Amino acid sequence: MNRKRIEELEKQIAELRSRWPAHSVPPAMLQQLDELEEELDQAREHTTEEDSNAEAGRDGRLRAFSTRTWR
Repeated sequence: MNRKRIEELEKQIAELRSRWPAHSVPPAMLQQLDELEEELDQAREHTTEEDSNAEAGRDGRLRAFSTRTWR
């Protein structure tokens, strides 16, 4: 579902930028772009976390080798 939201946000940003005036950008447009980009960043972070969790074991911990040397 998050991937769908990311695509939707990217489309909204592209649409907003297509209406961007060459000069004197209204503050409301700047604010809207800022909000959309922030939401997009959060959605991407969340998707990355979900991908990491999918690679984790059933207990939610990543399976990795320890860097500690045993004596």
